[in-house]
Amino acid sequence: MKKLAYDEAIYYINKYPISQYFSFDITPFIHVYEFEKGEFIFQEQSHPEALYYMIEGKAKLYITHKNGKISLIEFLSSPTFMGEIELLNEARYSKGIQTVTQTICLAIHFRDVKDKLLADPVFLKMICLFLSSKTMKITARYTQNQAYPLENRLASFILLTSDNDFYKEKHTEVCEYLGISYRHLLFVLAKFTEEGYLTKNNRGYILNDRKTLEQLAVEIQY
Repeated sequence: MKKLAYDEAIYYINKYPISQYFSFDITPFIHVYEFEKGEFIFQEQSHPEALYYMIEGKAKLYITHKNGKISLIEFLSSPTFMGEIELLNEARYSKGIQTVTQTICLAIHFRDVKDKLLADPVFLKMICLFLSSKTMKITARYTQNQAYPLENRLASFILLTSDNDFYKEKHTEVCEYLGISYRHLLFVLAKFTEEGYLTKNNRGYILNDRKTLEQLAVEIQY
């Protein structure tokens, strides 16, 4: 994680304004951080110190169970907030958030402005709407697992998680996330490869035909 200098930070603050989410001038309290691919924004069981607003990049949300099994819960795409529950509840962050691509986040440190945020009706209304939308998206994904063929869901997943047209998510995590068997996943990946949508190498898959994958994925957009 790298905190950007003022000249770089102000570029992102101006490019991705968030003043509409607050009833007061939030700009003096904003810091800008750059995360490299694979870095953690939140470690499991950590105490978050800031509300993050991811403006560029992707990340994955997961949890490690007591038996050591890791469950992939959701993929996060910009723009999105992270740490809002901890701001409201003063709780540990029980889940981990790890970047999938290089990621840029605006950060508002709790120590600087927490009381003002919790008393701000504009901000609190926005957070309520954000949490409602997030819940609806998670619910929609679970219903999609029952309603659509794997070809559509996997195409959407590949587009969501790929970085610079390269896909390399762990098969076991993908199977659990999509609610499918390992064998079924391999079958559809092989089909995508045979039809030229993907090319397999020793690190993962290269996206050759993004247009066709997008056509498959658009069927399940909401």
